[in-house]
Amino acid sequence: MSHLTIPEFQQYKKQGKKLTVVTAYDALFTRIVEEAGLEVILVGDSLGMVVQGKPNTLSVTMDEMLYHTRMVAQTAKRALVIGDMPFLSYQANLDEAVRNAGRFLQVGAAAVKIEGGMPVIERVEAMTRFGIPVMGHVGMTPQSVNQSGGYRVQGKDRAGAERILQEAKALEAAGVFALVLECVPSSLANTITQELSIPTIGIGAGQGCDGQVLVLYDLLGLFDDFVPKFVKPYAHLKADALQALRRYKEEIECGKFPTDAESYQ
Repeated sequence: MSHLTIPEFQQYKKQGKKLTVVTAYDALFTRIVEEAGLEVILVGDSLGMVVQGKPNTLSVTMDEMLYHTRMVAQTAKRALVIGDMPFLSYQANLDEAVRNAGRFLQVGAAAVKIEGGMPVIERVEAMTRFGIPVMGHVGMTPQSVNQSGGYRVQGKDRAGAERILQEAKALEAAGVFALVLECVPSSLANTITQELSIPTIGIGAGQGCDGQVLVLYDLLGLFDDFVPKFVKPYAHLKADALQALRRYKEEIECGKFPTDAESYQ
């Protein structure tokens, strides 16, 4: 079994097939995601919030992202693995941006994802020129949370929508192979999807995108401290885990565990 390639990924749009994308940060969940048949695994800097317990993604480092990307990439057999470039890994200068993007490929990722519009065009052009596939990301960009004043829907007015549309077109021209649209009105996402030849991946962007992405912990019902409107829990694993742990504690305290069945004779 071979990995999904970038050209195969892009064929989904031409064939009218929806792409399924999810985050994962370790080997165990990577195996589960692959067994479920999803096409793409994004090693997201969202790990800063859901794994590390930080209030946002801004403190996640390159070394941390490479550590988790390596675990996912060495486990994945079929899925396309994309590494999320963390804050300050590409903003400082062009050389550092290309070098850091290349480091993701060295640990096994097939591509990188980069946030932003016009300010990152030069970075995208340089990365793709050197053979590094890049996924773009516009709309609500979590790394700009301080500038935007919070996690808010973007492109609700005409000027904002036009800006995001132009950013999307510029990123396609710069060479991105796909584009994440986060927290934008569905009508805007539909327009962008229709006007671009590359696949769009929505998160809080409605049904018209070529695919969807969610944070794994959100859709499994594991992370409930902050649940955005666009998240649909497909399981409630936190409740299951709590029940199991409470039962474990109770059985130890009352002498029901371990029994002879769990002991060596």
